[in-house]
Amino acid sequence: PPLCSLSLQEVGPTMVGDEHSDPSLMEFLGATKRNMLGNHFWEYYVNEAPRVVLNKLESRGYRVVSMTGVGQTLVWCLHKE
Repeated sequence: PPLCSLSLQEVGPTMVGDEHSDPSLMEFLGATKRNMLGNHFWEYYVNEAPRVVLNKLESRGYRVVSMTGVGQTLVWCLHKE
């Protein structure tokens, strides 16, 4: 299944999932679950740079299939082979 990650900065934090994400993968990434004021959903994030997160995901078999910028946000979509 595809996995999308976004970052508000090139150095972190990196958003790595939502409330429906695989808990074991979020634990592997060292992600923290939070609910931002005004949002009606939970998200997982890490304080590491996206390149560190992408390297960890690659070690688990994920590959980047696309990347785009949305304003100041960068979004990577990955697929697990």
